[in-house]
Amino acid sequence: MSKKKDPRFKIANREALIGVGLAVFNFVWWFAFAYGLGSKSPENYQYILGLPAWFFYSCVLGLVIMVIAVSLIVKKGFVDVPFEDEEVDR
Repeated sequence: MSKKKDPRFKIANREALIGVGLAVFNFVWWFAFAYGLGSKSPENYQYILGLPAWFFYSCVLGLVIMVIAVSLIVKKGFVDVPFEDEEVDR
């Protein structure tokens, strides 16, 4: 009896790598703005909506961008995978 690799594992691995990529992108975005703009003296900060620019870009705008990115990727890039042990034709 020949055992074939379940194609669901390939899909799961691809989606896991996409998730890791999104997490790395989020960290790089946050780190670049938080430490890039936030490394100045507080007297030189610029403010957006009453928040320091580094905080606004790293936390507020970063959150909005990540919510949009994750929503789009889940809707367009992820597929439904059945959990049953039946043969899957893909």
